[in-house]
Amino acid sequence: MAQAAHTRSQTPSRSAPARRRRAGRARGAHRRRRIVAVLLAGALGAFAAASIAGLGPLGDEVREVVLPLRHEDIIRQQASDKGLDPALIAAVIFEESRFRDQTSHAGARGLMQITPETARFIARDSGGTAFVEGDLATPQVNISYGAYYLRYLLRRYEGDVTLAVAAYNAGETNVNKWVQRAGGRGAFNEDDDVPFEETRDYVRDVKSKRQQYRDNYEDELGL
Repeated sequence: MAQAAHTRSQTPSRSAPARRRRAGRARGAHRRRRIVAVLLAGALGAFAAASIAGLGPLGDEVREVVLPLRHEDIIRQQASDKGLDPALIAAVIFEESRFRDQTSHAGARGLMQITPETARFIARDSGGTAFVEGDLATPQVNISYGAYYLRYLLRRYEGDVTLAVAAYNAGETNVNKWVQRAGGRGAFNEDDDVPFEETRDYVRDVKSKRQQYRDNYEDELGL
């Protein structure tokens, strides 16, 4: 009995080195997998960045991740109906929601992040049917409202994409104030006259993404 007890007490100490070796090998394998994953992610990111920078169209797999496109039939239809560039609509959707239906903390809804207040304005301005907030979750309605508002802003600023996109992000009141402070539209410079960093980045990103959608989705957008 004493011998049995002694044997049991010795077993852990004899097996500890083996367990440590196995644990060490497992940790090493885990580290190697993490390193490989990081390297692959870095390579993918570098490839995507190079492509986006203008070194060529994105491959299908990369494009799906870094520059997704959904509801292209609705985008084409709304662009044709409202005389807009479908790539611009796609770029605004990307910046607003990454093509995922969501609601912001400010209550903006859907793919083009339309607030109920903006939706009510669009419904009144267009002479359309009564606005129902829940409809903003529907891609057809949301993209239709967003395209209408984008066209309204482009007309408001005489086709100036920079000002229209800035107003889509920051509102007409702010943009009008910035333009007046700059001395008029001709003197306005987005880098110097937009005080909101978020809006400066937004305008820059939308214009960049617009070109990327033109380069990568010509057929899908009917360009």
